Amino acid sequence: MAELKFVNRPKPLLAVTDSLLMIKRSSTHITRKMDELLGTFFQPIMFLVLFAAVFGGAIGGTLPHGVSYLNFLMAGIIVQTVAFGSTTTALAVAGDLQQGIIDRFRSLPMSNLAVLNGHVISDVFRNAISTIVMIITGFVIGFRTDASFLDWLAIAGLLLLFTIAFSWVAAIMGVLAKSIEGVQWLTFIIIFPLTFASSAFVPAESMVDGLRTFAENQPITHFVEAVRALMIGAPIGNHGWIAVAWGIGTLVVAMPIAAWLFKRKTTQ
Repeated sequence: MAELKFVNRPKPLLAVTDSLLMIKRSSTHITRKMDELLGTFFQPIMFLVLFAAVFGGAIGGTLPHGVSYLNFLMAGIIVQTVAFGSTTTALAVAGDLQQGIIDRFRSLPMSNLAVLNGHVISDVFRNAISTIVMIITGFVIGFRTDASFLDWLAIAGLLLLFTIAFSWVAAIMGVLAKSIEGVQWLTFIIIFPLTFASSAFVPAESMVDGLRTFAENQPITHFVEAVRALMIGAPIGNHGWIAVAWGIGTLVVAMPIAAWLFKRKTTQ
């Protein structure tokens, strides 16, 4: 029997090529798992239409003059969908750890970080699809924007940063959780308060003092306000650079922690 030989490759090249393979693997799951594909398309449509219909009449009168609730809601519902969509990384990482596929990867001369990179980048693709579907649906039901081409590029950049940052946080949850059910609860108790205790669905000014202080000083509010301002042609204020600072800061902290925890768990 011929002996299997591996060619030694430089570590940077190993990390890049292995990450590309894992990105292809994780992205293929989007099209092959019909339930995930349907969720990617129909969940954002359901959230957008229901929130606009249920809360539009009650909250519309409290908004600045000339801003419809649908225009106000669009940025919030996009950021919320991206936040919850990013938790797919946690589920995928936990699934790989529990199903034994990581043990197979350990027998290969592959980069330890490639698996995490694959899941994070595939989440970018999945959230991009959801965002495009939501924007198209929004235009169909009455959303209108004053954003220029450069504004849309800025919006895409902010959403990309937000997706990657939250996906790496989700990767930490996926490594720490003991089961798929644990992942679901862990992501819920972190993402749910951050999205609903923000300015995603109502102005922060309408909240009670303690909740308002929290809402005005947490990352999701700044991302929502920055994207919303770009969409409706309002002044962006400090929200843009604060959102970028939150995103980069989260990446700087979350990436090495996720990588260390993953390596520790897979080498035990």
